[in-house]
Amino acid sequence: MIKFYTANRVCQQILTSTKANTKVAHTTSRVSPWLSPLVYLLGRHFLLPLFFRQIRITGQENIPVSGPVILAPTHRARWDSLLLPYATGRCVTGRDLRFMVTISECQGLQGALVRRMGGFPVDPQHPAITTLRHAVELLQHREMLVIYPEGDIYRDGKLHPLKPGIARLSLIAESSHPGLGVKIIPISINYSQPYPNWGTDVSIQIGEAIKVADYTDGSVKQNAQRLTSDLAKKLQKLSNQESQINSHAFAEIPNS
Repeated sequence: MIKFYTANRVCQQILTSTKANTKVAHTTSRVSPWLSPLVYLLGRHFLLPLFFRQIRITGQENIPVSGPVILAPTHRARWDSLLLPYATGRCVTGRDLRFMVTISECQGLQGALVRRMGGFPVDPQHPAITTLRHAVELLQHREMLVIYPEGDIYRDGKLHPLKPGIARLSLIAESSHPGLGVKIIPISINYSQPYPNWGTDVSIQIGEAIKVADYTDGSVKQNAQRLTSDLAKKLQKLSNQESQINSHAFAEIPNS
Protein backbone atom coordinates (compact mmCIF):
# COMPACT_ATOMS: atom_id res chain seq x y z
CA MET A 1 0.00 0.00 0.00
CA ILE A 2 2.88 2.36 0.60
CA LYS A 3 6.37 2.94 -0.67
CA PHE A 4 8.98 4.71 1.46
CA TYR A 5 11.97 6.71 0.47
CA THR A 6 15.10 5.06 1.83
CA ALA A 7 16.82 8.26 2.89
CA ASN A 8 17.24 8.53 6.67
CA ARG A 9 16.56 12.26 6.30
CA VAL A 10 12.89 11.52 5.66
CA CYS A 11 12.69 9.29 8.74
CA GLN A 12 14.30 12.02 10.82
CA GLN A 13 11.75 14.55 9.56
CA ILE A 14 8.91 12.31 10.68
CA LEU A 15 10.53 11.63 14.04
CA THR A 16 11.20 15.31 14.71
CA SER A 17 7.66 16.33 13.72
CA THR A 18 5.86 13.72 15.79
CA LYS A 19 7.66 14.66 18.98
CA ALA A 20 6.27 18.18 18.72
CA ASN A 21 2.77 17.34 17.51
CA THR A 22 1.21 14.67 19.73
CA LYS A 23 -2.47 15.72 19.38
CA VAL A 24 -2.77 15.52 15.61
CA ALA A 25 -3.72 11.82 15.65
CA HIS A 26 -7.13 12.58 17.10
CA THR A 27 -7.93 15.41 14.68
CA THR A 28 -6.55 14.25 11.33
CA SER A 29 -8.71 11.11 11.16
CA ARG A 30 -11.32 9.77 13.49
CA VAL A 31 -13.75 6.93 14.08
CA SER A 32 -17.40 7.96 14.03
CA PRO A 33 -18.95 7.06 17.41
CA TRP A 34 -22.29 6.13 15.80
CA LEU A 35 -21.35 4.91 12.31
CA SER A 36 -18.58 2.53 13.36
CA PRO A 37 -20.75 0.38 15.69
CA LEU A 38 -23.48 0.26 13.04
CA VAL A 39 -21.09 -0.87 10.28
CA TYR A 40 -19.53 -3.47 12.57
CA LEU A 41 -23.00 -4.79 13.46
CA LEU A 42 -24.21 -5.03 9.86
CA GLY A 43 -20.98 -6.53 8.61
CA ARG A 44 -20.61 -9.09 11.37
CA HIS A 45 -24.17 -10.37 11.56
CA PHE A 46 -25.50 -9.84 8.03
CA LEU A 47 -23.15 -9.03 5.13
CA LEU A 48 -20.19 -11.34 5.80
CA PRO A 49 -22.08 -14.41 7.12
CA LEU A 50 -24.48 -14.21 4.17
CA PHE A 51 -21.79 -13.72 1.52
CA PHE A 52 -19.22 -16.28 2.68
CA ARG A 53 -20.03 -19.96 3.18
CA GLN A 54 -17.56 -20.32 6.00
CA ILE A 55 -15.18 -17.97 7.80
CA ARG A 56 -12.45 -19.81 9.70
CA ILE A 57 -10.15 -17.99 12.09
CA THR A 58 -7.17 -19.20 14.08
CA GLY A 59 -4.75 -17.35 16.37
CA GLN A 60 -7.07 -14.72 17.82
CA GLU A 61 -5.25 -15.13 21.13
CA ASN A 62 -2.26 -13.41 19.49
CA ILE A 63 -4.08 -10.08 19.11
CA PRO A 64 -3.18 -7.56 21.85
CA VAL A 65 -6.20 -5.90 23.47
CA SER A 66 -4.17 -2.81 24.34
CA GLY A 67 -1.06 -0.95 23.27
CA PRO A 68 0.18 0.13 19.82
CA VAL A 69 -0.38 -2.54 17.19
CA ILE A 70 0.18 -2.82 13.45
CA LEU A 71 -1.83 -5.53 11.74
CA ALA A 72 0.17 -6.73 8.72
CA PRO A 73 -2.11 -8.90 6.56
CA THR A 74 -1.61 -10.38 3.13
CA HIS A 75 -3.80 -8.64 0.55
CA ARG A 76 -5.92 -10.94 -1.61
CA ALA A 77 -9.17 -9.03 -2.20
CA ARG A 78 -11.02 -5.87 -1.24
CA TRP A 79 -12.98 -8.04 1.19
CA ASP A 80 -9.84 -8.12 3.36
CA SER A 81 -10.66 -4.72 4.85
CA LEU A 82 -14.10 -5.95 5.95
CA LEU A 83 -12.90 -9.29 7.26
CA LEU A 84 -10.12 -7.80 9.40
CA PRO A 85 -12.52 -5.91 11.70
CA TYR A 86 -14.66 -9.08 11.80
CA ALA A 87 -11.69 -11.11 13.03
CA THR A 88 -9.80 -8.55 15.14
CA GLY A 89 -12.06 -5.53 15.75
CA ARG A 90 -14.27 -4.27 18.54
CA CYS A 91 -16.28 -7.49 18.96
CA VAL A 92 -13.03 -9.40 19.57
CA THR A 93 -10.67 -6.89 21.17
CA GLY A 94 -12.92 -3.93 21.96
CA ARG A 95 -10.84 -1.83 19.55
CA ASP A 96 -11.49 0.01 16.30
CA LEU A 97 -9.06 -0.44 13.43
CA ARG A 98 -7.33 2.46 11.69
CA PHE A 99 -6.58 1.81 8.01
CA MET A 100 -3.91 3.39 5.83
CA VAL A 101 -5.56 3.29 2.39
CA THR A 102 -4.57 4.46 -1.07
CA ILE A 103 -5.78 7.91 -2.03
CA SER A 104 -7.97 6.44 -4.80
CA GLU A 105 -10.05 4.68 -2.14
CA CYS A 106 -10.80 7.94 -0.35
CA GLN A 107 -12.85 9.55 -3.11
CA GLY A 108 -16.57 10.28 -3.21
CA LEU A 109 -19.10 8.40 -1.05
CA GLN A 110 -16.71 5.53 -0.41
CA GLY A 111 -14.09 7.99 0.78
CA ALA A 112 -16.51 9.60 3.20
CA LEU A 113 -17.28 6.19 4.71
CA VAL A 114 -13.61 5.22 4.88
CA ARG A 115 -12.68 8.40 6.70
CA ARG A 116 -15.52 8.04 9.22
CA MET A 117 -14.37 4.50 9.92
CA GLY A 118 -10.89 5.73 10.86
CA GLY A 119 -9.21 5.38 7.48
CA PHE A 120 -6.82 7.95 6.06
CA PRO A 121 -5.32 8.25 2.57
CA VAL A 122 -1.77 7.92 1.32
CA ASP A 123 -0.34 8.41 -2.15
CA PRO A 124 1.68 5.20 -2.71
CA GLN A 125 3.95 6.88 -5.26
CA HIS A 126 4.61 10.06 -3.29
CA PRO A 127 3.66 9.62 0.38
CA ALA A 128 3.41 12.96 2.15
CA ILE A 129 5.35 13.53 5.35
CA THR A 130 2.11 14.60 7.07
CA THR A 131 0.48 11.25 6.26
CA LEU A 132 3.43 9.23 7.50
CA ARG A 133 3.63 11.37 10.61
CA HIS A 134 -0.06 10.76 11.27
CA ALA A 135 0.47 6.99 11.11
CA VAL A 136 3.28 7.29 13.66
CA GLU A 137 1.08 9.44 15.89
CA LEU A 138 -1.66 6.82 15.85
CA LEU A 139 0.85 4.31 17.17
CA GLN A 140 2.01 6.78 19.80
CA HIS A 141 -1.64 7.01 20.89
CA ARG A 142 -1.66 3.21 21.14
CA GLU A 143 -4.11 2.61 18.31
CA MET A 144 -4.44 -0.51 16.14
CA LEU A 145 -3.25 0.35 12.64
CA VAL A 146 -3.69 -1.77 9.49
CA ILE A 147 -1.05 -1.65 6.76
CA TYR A 148 -0.85 -4.17 3.91
CA PRO A 149 2.89 -4.88 3.65
CA GLU A 150 2.71 -6.30 0.10
CA GLY A 151 1.16 -3.05 -1.09
CA ASP A 152 -1.18 -4.24 -3.84
CA ILE A 153 -3.75 -7.02 -4.12
CA TYR A 154 -2.28 -10.32 -5.35
CA ARG A 155 -4.64 -13.15 -6.28
CA ASP A 156 -2.11 -15.89 -7.07
CA GLY A 157 -1.93 -17.09 -3.47
CA LYS A 158 1.80 -16.35 -3.23
CA LEU A 159 3.53 -14.00 -0.83
CA HIS A 160 5.06 -11.08 -2.73
CA PRO A 161 8.02 -8.91 -1.64
CA LEU A 162 7.14 -6.66 1.28
CA LYS A 163 7.49 -2.90 1.20
CA PRO A 164 9.88 -1.48 3.83
CA GLY A 165 7.43 1.17 5.02
CA ILE A 166 5.72 -0.84 7.74
CA ALA A 167 9.07 -1.55 9.42
CA ARG A 168 10.24 2.05 9.18
CA LEU A 169 7.02 3.45 10.63
CA SER A 170 7.06 1.06 13.56
CA LEU A 171 10.73 1.76 14.27
CA ILE A 172 10.20 5.51 14.16
CA ALA A 173 7.27 5.24 16.57
CA GLU A 174 9.24 3.03 18.97
CA SER A 175 12.29 5.31 18.80
CA SER A 176 10.23 8.42 19.49
CA HIS A 177 8.88 6.91 22.73
CA PRO A 178 11.31 4.28 24.11
CA GLY A 179 9.30 1.58 25.82
CA LEU A 180 6.19 2.30 23.74
CA GLY A 181 5.92 -1.41 22.93
CA VAL A 182 4.84 -1.41 19.27
CA LYS A 183 3.89 -4.88 18.04
CA ILE A 184 3.38 -6.14 14.48
CA ILE A 185 0.90 -8.96 13.95
CA PRO A 186 1.34 -11.03 10.75
CA ILE A 187 -1.97 -12.20 9.27
CA SER A 188 -2.58 -14.51 6.33
CA ILE A 189 -5.92 -14.21 4.52
CA ASN A 190 -6.85 -16.86 1.97
CA TYR A 191 -9.96 -17.43 -0.13
CA SER A 192 -11.14 -20.63 -1.81
CA GLN A 193 -11.44 -18.62 -5.05
CA PRO A 194 -9.13 -15.90 -6.45
CA TYR A 195 -12.13 -13.58 -6.96
CA PRO A 196 -14.42 -14.17 -3.98
CA ASN A 197 -18.12 -14.49 -4.76
CA TRP A 198 -21.17 -15.76 -2.93
CA GLY A 199 -20.41 -19.04 -1.14
CA THR A 200 -16.64 -18.60 -1.04
CA ASP A 201 -14.73 -19.97 1.96
CA VAL A 202 -12.17 -17.77 3.70
CA SER A 203 -9.51 -18.56 6.29
CA ILE A 204 -7.73 -16.01 8.47
CA GLN A 205 -4.57 -17.09 10.27
CA ILE A 206 -3.17 -14.72 12.89
CA GLY A 207 0.46 -15.18 13.84
CA GLU A 208 2.46 -14.34 16.94
CA ALA A 209 3.46 -10.74 17.52
CA ILE A 210 6.78 -9.26 16.47
CA LYS A 211 8.14 -6.89 19.13
CA VAL A 212 9.59 -3.85 17.38
CA ALA A 213 11.77 -3.02 20.40
CA ASP A 214 13.86 -6.09 19.52
CA TYR A 215 14.99 -4.31 16.32
CA THR A 216 16.36 -1.02 17.65
CA ASP A 217 20.05 -1.83 18.10
CA GLY A 218 21.39 -0.75 14.70
CA SER A 219 20.85 1.83 12.00
CA VAL A 220 17.29 2.55 10.88
CA LYS A 221 17.99 1.03 7.47
CA GLN A 222 19.53 -2.16 8.88
CA ASN A 223 16.83 -2.57 11.51
CA ALA A 224 14.10 -2.06 8.91
CA GLN A 225 15.63 -4.65 6.60
CA ARG A 226 15.88 -7.20 9.40
CA LEU A 227 12.36 -6.52 10.62
CA THR A 228 10.94 -6.72 7.09
CA SER A 229 12.76 -10.01 6.51
CA ASP A 230 11.42 -11.55 9.72
CA LEU A 231 7.89 -10.37 8.97
CA ALA A 232 8.11 -11.95 5.52
CA LYS A 233 9.23 -15.25 7.06
CA LYS A 234 6.28 -15.26 9.46
CA LEU A 235 3.80 -14.44 6.70
CA GLN A 236 5.31 -17.16 4.50
CA LYS A 237 4.99 -19.68 7.32
CA LEU A 238 1.32 -18.77 7.80
CA SER A 239 0.73 -19.02 4.05
CA ASN A 240 2.37 -22.44 3.92
CA GLN A 241 0.00 -23.66 6.60
CA GLU A 242 -2.88 -23.08 4.20
CA SER A 243 -2.06 -26.35 2.45
CA GLN A 244 -2.67 -28.13 5.76
CA ILE A 245 -5.82 -26.16 6.58
CA ASN A 246 -8.03 -29.18 7.13
CA SER A 247 -5.76 -30.56 9.86
CA HIS A 248 -6.01 -27.42 11.99
CA ALA A 249 -8.55 -26.70 14.68
CA PHE A 250 -10.22 -23.40 13.84
CA ALA A 251 -12.15 -21.03 16.03
CA GLU A 252 -15.26 -20.22 14.01
CA ILE A 253 -17.34 -17.11 14.49
CA PRO A 254 -20.97 -18.21 14.24
CA ASN A 255 -23.10 -16.73 11.46
CA SER A 256 -25.52 -15.10 13.82
